[in-house]
Amino acid sequence: MKHLIIKIALVSVILAGWSGEASARENVEYEASLTAGGGSGVFAPYYISSMRGGRLSQRYTLQAEGLLRKPMDNDRRFSYGFGVDLLAGYSSTVDYERWNEADKVWFSHAERPSAAWIQQLYGEVKWRSLFLSAGAKERGSYLLDNDLTSGDLVESGNARPIPQVRVGFVDFQDIPLTNGWVQVQGEVGYGYMMDNSWWEDHYNYYNYHIARNTLYNYKRMYFRTNPSKRFSVTVGMQAAALFGGEEQFYYKGKPTYREKHSSDLKTFLKVLIPHQDGGEAFYTGNHLGSWDLRARYTLSGGQKLYAYFSWPWEDGSGIGKLNGWDGLWGLEYKNCADGLLTGAVIEYLDFTNQSGPIHFSPGDFEGTTIPDHASGSDDYYNNRAYNSYAYYGMSIGTPALMAPIYNTGGYMAYRANAMRGFHVGLTGTLIPGLRYRVKGGYRRAWGNGYQMLPNPIHLTAVMIEADWAVKGVSGLSVKGQLELDRGDMPCNNFGAVLTVRYNGSFNY
Repeated sequence: MKHLIIKIALVSVILAGWSGEASARENVEYEASLTAGGGSGVFAPYYISSMRGGRLSQRYTLQAEGLLRKPMDNDRRFSYGFGVDLLAGYSSTVDYERWNEADKVWFSHAERPSAAWIQQLYGEVKWRSLFLSAGAKERGSYLLDNDLTSGDLVESGNARPIPQVRVGFVDFQDIPLTNGWVQVQGEVGYGYMMDNSWWEDHYNYYNYHIARNTLYNYKRMYFRTNPSKRFSVTVGMQAAALFGGEEQFYYKGKPTYREKHSSDLKTFLKVLIPHQDGGEAFYTGNHLGSWDLRARYTLSGGQKLYAYFSWPWEDGSGIGKLNGWDGLWGLEYKNCADGLLTGAVIEYLDFTNQSGPIHFSPGDFEGTTIPDHASGSDDYYNNRAYNSYAYYGMSIGTPALMAPIYNTGGYMAYRANAMRGFHVGLTGTLIPGLRYRVKGGYRRAWGNGYQMLPNPIHLTAVMIEADWAVKGVSGLSVKGQLELDRGDMPCNNFGAVLTVRYNGSFNY
């Protein structure tokens, strides 16, 4: 799978050379940056590390990054793009526990991110309204404000990008016979999780399980009413799946059994349109997703007001919205003109209506009085047959749920996904060339439906950011972030990050 992704990425770029439209001058962007950060906690502060593509997770970080990117031109019938993004630097270590079965003892071992890695490497082509992309490319939420939100529930941009092949509509397209009143946007992707070594290095080898060589599937479809009107609504669903690969179970330090999952063409089709298998598997792969709605109202001055929700699901009860208030609920204000307040977000998060470890299906018991309902066994972002919904330990979905990287005991799961909280984000311009951003919130968690914590854990966090475009030096900017965390999700923390960045572009 990973070799196929690389080949398609190369073909995507080569095809552009055959296009007559590609003979026009092309614009290529470049960027170089140096980031230094430190804090008082074991990990980087919560907001500082969130929603930045898995770049920063440790207490101390010194990181250099270089990016070369050619965006696609949506005004042309045919266009192409590519990107190369490289990182290198130093990060401090974190101690994780592991079981030594031979000596029957626990011991600690230090882990840190690689000294260098490829953050992005991709190629893409566009024909009319359709695109094909292959490789590792950063993607955030399609509906939410990625600078201010607490995070999308399915793909937030919090973790490193997963290498994948993706096809879909470039943007919303008019649906025939609706006279422009209804539009549709959708895309489908298949990827390969390249983080085997991360799970192997951080796992405690005592209980639970790890999976290797897992494949990834993502799909979504959104419908939108006429965006030129003062009031517009976007509604639809996202769905992701982990499938293929193999899993290894451990019980009290001893490997129990290994299971290999199918990854043939038939399996690819089953995860695209979930197909019931019956038995213990029930459905092929680990599926999760969200129902999404975002309504927009434009004021007479051009400012925009949004109201939105995202309802998580992992089985039929979630799809049928039987999990109470579980989800992300938000309000947003956006002003396109520069000013003291150009954007604001307030969100409420609730994941406490999960139904616990017992799964009931009427097909399992004759004579049941419930004719057609299956429920139970909710455990958001966790699964009995696959790794938790994370990549290199960081949450692929919302960072508000504490991801496996923060479990220094080596238990590779979301151990506190029964959580409630709220979040606020603000941004604006203080003076010309100086922008600010503030993010803050409170979270409280009780464990999960399988293993509740002895005592609830919580976190109060506030992050302040200033981004200064240096006057007289085009492309040079300096960004500083300062954050205070109080609580045990995962720890008390006070930290700061400074980034110096230079960017520009050239034509060929």
